[in-house]
Amino acid sequence: MASRIALGFGLALLLTSTAFAAPETKIVSYEVDGMKVVGTLVTPEGDPAPVVLLFHGFGGSRDELEIPSVGKGIFTYTADKLAAEGIASLRIDFRNSGESDGEFPDTTYSGQIADGLAALDFVKTLDTVDADNIGIIGWSQGGLVASAVAGRSNVPKVTALWAAVADPKQTFDTLLTPEKVQAGLTTGDTPLELPMPWGFSLFLKQGYFEEIATTKPTEEIAAYKGALFVAEGTKDEAVAYGGGQLFIDAHEGDEEHFVRDMDHSFNVFTDTTTLHEMLESTLAFMKPYLGK
Repeated sequence: MASRIALGFGLALLLTSTAFAAPETKIVSYEVDGMKVVGTLVTPEGDPAPVVLLFHGFGGSRDELEIPSVGKGIFTYTADKLAAEGIASLRIDFRNSGESDGEFPDTTYSGQIADGLAALDFVKTLDTVDADNIGIIGWSQGGLVASAVAGRSNVPKVTALWAAVADPKQTFDTLLTPEKVQAGLTTGDTPLELPMPWGFSLFLKQGYFEEIATTKPTEEIAAYKGALFVAEGTKDEAVAYGGGQLFIDAHEGDEEHFVRDMDHSFNVFTDTTTLHEMLESTLAFMKPYLGK
């Protein structure tokens, strides 16, 4: 297993970028089981570009958490950085989230994985992207989804998992308490209220909780033959530190393990230093596999 471990604080890798004209940004959609999935497609000017799919986290949406000092979401920020490197991106709202069809209580892992697999099929229909060079970035629960999409399809040349859920049972026992997870197994079609540590509540039906025990992200990534970048934080309050190593141990192939003293949001409520370093490291790892 070829592994490059990046530990501690250090100088960010400086990337040499070619100047690109302003990218085109447009809202797109496709259907899964008769329901609309809405996304934002960003394409650099010029020849068809490699494309990276961006999968948001639990209770999130496609632009993701707003960076206070920048005034834009983490995935919007990421899409801008990708475009500056000549890489297109598609960030989607999973069904039951954001602007896509459905209601959040109907969310399941299997539904989001289906949306991610359909996103691969969708980008193959676009003449503005190079469908032979596809990557994925998944954050948190979006990382769980990314592991399954990558492992089941083996289409992405490279996959990046940011603070990804490696063990759903452990994560949600910690996030919600074991009692809440157990209660979720008896709620049927009545949404269960889930007070979140961040001061608001989400509501989910029994189908979500049933899949907590049966979804195995590390087994999914074990089937993946492409390159793998894994980032995790020692101060992550939502996904326990150590999950990243589980992905690394399960995967065979080229990989990098990026570890920093960062929280689940990459310290963006302090400044963008850690996010910038992680993003630069992600891009440096991904670009050779995307033909850049």
